[in-house]
Amino acid sequence: MSSNDSDKYPTESGRRRFVKGVVGAASLSTVGVTTGIGTTSLTSSTGEGGGVTQFKAIENTGGPAPRGMPQIPLEIADNGTIRGVWPESKTVEQAGKEITVAEMDIAGVTYSTEWFQYCGVQTYQGVRPDADQPNEFKSAPESPYEWQANELSAGDNLTVDHFSDYQDWGNDIGEGGLGKPAMATWRSEDTDNTIPIQLLRSTRIEEMAQNDPWLEATTAQGFIAWLDKCTHFCCVPGFKAFPGSEKFGAEDQVYCQCHQSSYDPFSIVDKTFTALPRPAGDSGESSDSGSDSGGGH
Repeated sequence: MSSNDSDKYPTESGRRRFVKGVVGAASLSTVGVTTGIGTTSLTSSTGEGGGVTQFKAIENTGGPAPRGMPQIPLEIADNGTIRGVWPESKTVEQAGKEITVAEMDIAGVTYSTEWFQYCGVQTYQGVRPDADQPNEFKSAPESPYEWQANELSAGDNLTVDHFSDYQDWGNDIGEGGLGKPAMATWRSEDTDNTIPIQLLRSTRIEEMAQNDPWLEATTAQGFIAWLDKCTHFCCVPGFKAFPGSEKFGAEDQVYCQCHQSSYDPFSIVDKTFTALPRPAGDSGESSDSGSDSGGGH
């Protein structure tokens, strides 16, 4: 490991830098985490979309992850159901051919579905711009959070009522009262590949949204969401989810126990990366081959 790589890692205390073992109960078995290094035909330049993309992210604060994870704008329906915002699709010309893209302007920011085209997600049916998928956030099949495992079944819609105790919620990890999290899936009904997301309700988000046009438009009632794919090696991190995160100063952050990357959901930053193209002419279904190495290294 080079000295530059070494500098990326959080401080450790009497523990190996690389932690082997299972990446927790946070539904890794359900999302099919893959870490394919090589570029395949599904991620080649013959695909659709992709390229240099600017996006809003929850900030990467430690570990080898090269950038933050993309935020998902959300809205709350009249019945209290929480759902992600998906832009309207349109046809544009790219490299002399017509392709379908989905993007929209939110508070002066171009929100595009290309934000999510990394770690193999670019091959998932639900990320296709014109995919007919429900946008409601649904409870994940497995969760590290006791409240969620006890109260919800896989596929249940997440609603505001499920987070009524968000100002006081806590577990045995880190400080209590920072917000109430849930593991969820998005745009993945009857598909082979599940898009994992994390949802969090916090008074901090409410406060941040008062002075930030982007957050005012993309969060609601203290709720914020992000695509829960670590940009290092495509694992599924968790906010206040994994014992041992305190050894890396990440007990109150989003922590990935594969290689100790951490993210701050209370710091939203502007980032740039190269989004991978979607498979050309594909229906959106694919095997788990074709994921990238997590972000350009």
